[in-house]
Amino acid sequence: MTELLEMKQRLKIFYGKYDVYLKPALKFLLALFAFFMINEQIGFMQKLSGPAVSLLLALLCSFLPVNMITVFAGLLVCAHAYALSLEVFAMAAGLLAVMYILYFRVSPKYGYVLVLTPIAFLLKIPYAIPLTMGLLGGPACVVPVACGTVFYYLIYYMKNNEAMLASSETEQMTSRLSYLVENVLNNKTVILTVLVFAVVLMIVYAIHRLSADHAWHIAIGAGAVTNIVLFLVGALVMQVKVPIIQLILGTLVSIVIAMAVEFFVFSVDYSRTEYTQFEDDEYYYYVKAVPKMSIAVSDKQVKRINTRHRTGQRKRH
Repeated sequence: MTELLEMKQRLKIFYGKYDVYLKPALKFLLALFAFFMINEQIGFMQKLSGPAVSLLLALLCSFLPVNMITVFAGLLVCAHAYALSLEVFAMAAGLLAVMYILYFRVSPKYGYVLVLTPIAFLLKIPYAIPLTMGLLGGPACVVPVACGTVFYYLIYYMKNNEAMLASSETEQMTSRLSYLVENVLNNKTVILTVLVFAVVLMIVYAIHRLSADHAWHIAIGAGAVTNIVLFLVGALVMQVKVPIIQLILGTLVSIVIAMAVEFFVFSVDYSRTEYTQFEDDEYYYYVKAVPKMSIAVSDKQVKRINTRHRTGQRKRH
């Protein structure tokens, strides 16, 4: 534990010293991963699917706010949708416009959540998003998590139905639109996922704010159990298929990720909890103070002694 606390403290010192360079670098990596993911999944427009475009867009996003990553990602998806058909482009552009209007109106400061959610789906650990954001964020995070979920499923259905969506027959125009509506907006799996993630996030957020000891650990455990139970119950009620093994394994990995986030962000020492009480003219205040775990990082300095120089001085005397 001491080594971990020392590593945490060193990371904090390193980040505080070089944050001017680290923030653009992190935004560059996040944007690069997101753009590569989109081009890999639905790279229908050849001119935009090359690595050079992703690199240039990621480099541009490294100097812009995080929300610009979501904007460029949406434009990239619309461009690839246009390469399929005009109907798919209209559907994707309209859906993304509504999502972004809702997102920028409710929770514009959580742009990284909207970007990380589809990436987590691709890595088969989407359950880590509501667990961690219940700790780090608040109820407003429900919106970017929901938008990121819909964003992923839009890409997923475009990828897996390229032949049907790209058909140029006139009678297929209405079927393409109805297909996208049914599989993205009216899809039971999408609805179930959005609802479960919202409930899990709110449960984790509510429990971790309690004054009980180990509230963060209890919140993570309760959120993980709720995630599994709601998906299984929802699968039975809504009659959708849920991969049980993937659900359990993904939840276990998400618990590890959430515990790592808890350690590096919170990590309190309940053995040194203090209670205090004070008052003013109108209220009595009862305060529970729990100190954060911290450790002093040893600063080793090596002092070199030039023995030759000192020997020469003695001989002169």
